[in-house]
Amino acid sequence: MIGPSSKMPRDPLSVLPMLRDQVRRLERPAATAHGVLPFGAAAIDRALPGGGLARGALHEVLGAGGDGEDGALAAAFVAGILARLVTAVDGIVLWCLARPDLHGAGLAACGLDPARLVLVRTARDSELLWAMEEGLRTSGVAAVVGEVGAFPAVASRRLQLAAERSGVTAFVLRRWCNGGQAARERNLPNAAATRWQIAALPSRPVTRFREGGDSRAGSGIGHPCWRVELLRCRGGEPAGWDVEVREGKMVDATDIVSLAEALADRPMAPGGGDTSPPEAIRRVG
Repeated sequence: MIGPSSKMPRDPLSVLPMLRDQVRRLERPAATAHGVLPFGAAAIDRALPGGGLARGALHEVLGAGGDGEDGALAAAFVAGILARLVTAVDGIVLWCLARPDLHGAGLAACGLDPARLVLVRTARDSELLWAMEEGLRTSGVAAVVGEVGAFPAVASRRLQLAAERSGVTAFVLRRWCNGGQAARERNLPNAAATRWQIAALPSRPVTRFREGGDSRAGSGIGHPCWRVELLRCRGGEPAGWDVEVREGKMVDATDIVSLAEALADRPMAPGGGDTSPPEAIRRVG
């Protein structure tokens, strides 16, 4: 620590890197007090303190453009994280929202069982934030999600403190910000441990192999691609990745972010329902 007896450089700006490093070291233990949830991709996990997403903390996820498409991608990103979380922590997911527009089949495609969800619909952001805070204090809850428009700094601090006390992970999903609001929200401070932004990229053609070992681009629209940005991370550094979302079991854990790896190759559902493997994210950048 820097005290009165420390030798301070003449240029005050030169001490800033040392101060930032001290702050990171102080923040890191608190950020991972309840453990972490690894993504399973070395590049992403290296950017996060402790090697994964902090559990028992508040995380914020934005759609880049503030439109329905990017908002849906942000919801899919959160659902995929929740699918991994509920396999590690037994409990329900409390999802608080203003519009009853979650699609069960879409959540299941990300690996999240809709039967694990309890939905709370509110008319105002203040009521939604209150429901989130109460959920963080409730036993049997693995995670809490809230889709909010306005997100005051005071409310973020209350949610972060509640998550730290209970060990329940919280996600604030900014799905319905308009374009201008989404741009402003990138730089507004709050108490979230991480801030993510998800955007759509042009899809990449599916590579198909022919006899003899050569390959060619397949027909169709190809696999969806996302731009995943870590805009802010307490105790870490901002970073970004281009990822490809595709079905199938992924085996190269250093190159893959499996959204619901534990559900892959699960047994046939009663009645012969669809049991296709969940989606995964592959780093392509």
